[in-house]
Parts: sequence; structure tokens; C-alpha cells
Amino acid sequence: MSAFPIDYAAVFQVLPGPALLLTPQFVIADANEALLRRAGRERHELIGRLLFDVFPDNPDDPDASGMRNLRASLERVVATGVPDSMALQRHDVEAPGRPGRFEERYWSPVNVPVLDADGRVRLIVHRVEEVTEIVRAGAGDRPGDRVRREAELFTRAQDLQEVNERLRRARVREREVVLALQEAMLPAPRPVGHHRAAVRYRPAVGALNVCGDWYDLAELPGDRMAVAVGDVVGHGLAAACVMGQLRSALSAAARVADGPARALEVLGIYARSVEGAESTTAVQTVIDWSTHTLSYSSAGHPPPALLHPDGTVELLDGATDPPLGARPEHVDRPEAQVAFADDAVLVLYTDGLIERRHEDIDVGLARLAEALTRHRGADAETLADALLADLLPPGGATDDAALVIVRL
Repeated sequence: MSAFPIDYAAVFQVLPGPALLLTPQFVIADANEALLRRAGRERHELIGRLLFDVFPDNPDDPDASGMRNLRASLERVVATGVPDSMALQRHDVEAPGRPGRFEERYWSPVNVPVLDADGRVRLIVHRVEEVTEIVRAGAGDRPGDRVRREAELFTRAQDLQEVNERLRRARVREREVVLALQEAMLPAPRPVGHHRAAVRYRPAVGALNVCGDWYDLAELPGDRMAVAVGDVVGHGLAAACVMGQLRSALSAAARVADGPARALEVLGIYARSVEGAESTTAVQTVIDWSTHTLSYSSAGHPPPALLHPDGTVELLDGATDPPLGARPEHVDRPEAQVAFADDAVLVLYTDGLIERRHEDIDVGLARLAEALTRHRGADAETLADALLADLLPPGGATDDAALVIVRL
């Protein structure tokens, strides 16, 4: 937090380089003084108008592509939330005071998103530097020098654009690999005994903001079920691989360990040998229908929610310990037990479902409880869809979200 108020509008106006603020629909929201001077325009001529209407391509040049390339860059920024540096562009502009007369100009544009608290693109900063004089440098050289200079500049710019495009494709491919790996590791569960559960997994929006969230359900001897969720720190393929190892280890431990706390203890021991598993959070629960009790233990994970038939929501936060690798050794993990009535609902989830930037977690937990109460009569599948619709931002989550619902 700044020690004194900052007038960011004033800062924007005095930036030395030309800049526009655009809406996600590419309407001009503001223009700084440097851009107005460079364009020879008044502010009222720009604000509220579509960018491409204000600065159209030269209609007399059939090969003009400046605005088409700019639109593609801006669309990438809106779709990915990632800045985009464009290659050198030729975009002729109307001569000040001479409508319809276009002058040859060269530009180096950069488009940067401004994200809101939920990670959605709220504005785009379009910063542009004119490099016409650089391109025209050497006008007094021998015949052909300028042509060769321009050709070299364009060749280098095109090379840069191709490199950027290859990087974008590589990021898309890695994301697809991670999502395929997560889908293979997190299949839709089969009925556990005569009980059914609804599961959902929603990857984060954005380029490669794919994380290591997981869930697991296992049938235990007697009329019992083990249900767990977990969240590996980090993003991308590495986090997904760690997720797969930890999920398998906890699934195996839950089938043989004496209760959820012991299962998490075994997982913690195993996690010390897995690079990247540090600070993973997880919660393990065991549902026993014969005694109508639910045992649970948490390693730094958001608390499961138990929706009672009367609509009240109980957060299961009575057995919380630090994440994996962040607690003293040789200290038993806590375990708690709670009774449940027929037709209650158990909800396990990862933090992507409830957390928002710059918002206290208690706000997200209250939002979850309110949604559960409102939809308490729904079956597990319908309730899962309703929670995702109510709790995830309209533009999609900025963090992965895993969700398991079991109607008891």
C-alpha cells in the first residue's frame, strides 16, 4: 500500500510515450497527452469511439494490414490475459488537417491487459512508439540503402513475431497436455457401494494457469467411503505430475490406514521424497453410514462443508494442521469426528472455488454456505452445477477448482 495517495489518471496523462486505454470491446476509454500530440487529435474526437474507426487502414492501399494485425493482438490479450508485443507495423495515418490524405508511418505497439480482482480483462493499455524516422534513416545513402534497411527491419520484426507465435503455440500445447493428464488422473467416479457422488473439475482461465488440484473417492470395508481433495502448489505440467503421485499415494494410504489423520501422515512422509510436493494442502474424510459419523483431518486445506437437512452449514475445521512439509515431525496429525443425519450433504473443494484476490477467505466461505442453503433440495449432480454457476466468476476462475459432493 502506498504511503500517500496517487492520482493514476494524472500519471497516465504525463507518460512520455503515446498510450490509449481500451475496453475489452476495443472502444477508446482514454488517451494520454503524448498520443493526442502525436495523432494531432482532440480528446473528444477519440473517447467512446471504436479504435479501428478512429485509426483506419489506408483505403488506397490494398495491402494495408496494420489494423487487422492490431485487432488480432488485442483479441489474444482479451482471450489470454497476457501482454502481447507486436512486430514492427506499417500503418499509414491521416495527415493532420487533411482528411483522406494518408502519410506513411511505422510503429512498435505493445498491448497489456489490466485485470480485475477475478482475473478478467477490464482494460487494455495500448502503448505505441513511432519508429518512422528510424526506418527512414539513411535517406542520403546510396540508392537502394533505404530499401535494404527497411527490408532488414521488417525481416527482423517478422522473425520476432514468428518466435512469439511459436511460444504461444508451445504454451497452448503444454496446457493441452496438462489438461489431458489431469483428465486421465481424475476420471468420473464409479458408484462406491450403493452411494453416488458428483465430481467437477474446472481448469483456470488464461494461458497456462493450470494447477495441481485433485480429488479421490475409495470404497472401504463396511459401509464406508473415503473422500479426499488436494492442491499442489505451482502450475503446469510439473504440478500435474506431482498431483498424480500424491493422489495415488493418498488413495492407497486411505485404504489401509487407521483413519484419515494417519492416511495424511503417511502422505506427508511420502511427500518428503517428491520434489515439488512441499506445501501441498489436502483433506481426507471417511464417511461411515453404519454409525452416521464422518471422520476428517486436514493438512492446511479449506474446510469441508457439511450441509444439514435443515439448511444449516457446518464447516469442518476442527482438525486442521499445516500443509505437507510444514509441520514438526513426530507429532500426530489431529482428527475429528462429526455426526450426520440422513440426506445431509458433504462438500469438499479446492480454494479456486471460493477464493478471490483481495478478498478475505471468510467471505468466500460465507458465499459457499449461502449457495448450499439455497440449493439444499437438489441432487448431487444438480447441486454441483449450481455451485459452479454461483461461485465461479462469469469469465472463469483464475485458479483451478475441484469439487466433490456426496449426499449422505
